[in-house]
Order: sequence, then C-alpha cells, then structure tokens
Amino acid sequence: MSLGFTEILLIVIAIVLLFGAKRIPELVKSIARASYEYKKAKELIKKESEEIINAGEETTDNVNKQQTIDVKAEEKKDK
Repeated sequence: MSLGFTEILLIVIAIVLLFGAKRIPELVKSIARASYEYKKAKELIKKESEEIINAGEETTDNVNKQQTIDVKAEEKKDK
C-alpha cells in the first residue's frame, strides 16, 4: 500500500494546522537531530560489540598459545 500525492498533501496540511508554519522548521530540526543521535549511538554500539568480540578472540588465541607451550614443555620433559 503506497501513499499517493493527495494523501501526502493532506498529511502536510494537517501538520501545518497542528503545529503552525513557524514551528515546522523547529520540528524538522528536532527530527534531524534525533536521527543523527540515533545513528551515532548505533555506530558506537557496533564498535563496542566488535571490540568485545575481538577481545574474546584474543583471549582464545592466548589460551591456545599457552596450551601449545605447555604441550611442548611436557614433550621436552618426556625426552
């Protein structure tokens, strides 16, 4: 279901009547600011989650390296 020109025009007229012509620029500016803040927060969350994932991978790599060192040390003891 798509909005046609007439429906969009009626919505715009209703907004003008509800808020007044002077308040519309303020309303649009507030919506734009909220959109910017949303995108900024979304990117921050994405960055933090990637850092957590990378930290988990580094921990796993360190554990695997330590296990390899332990195995090599045991092999030297056995010889």
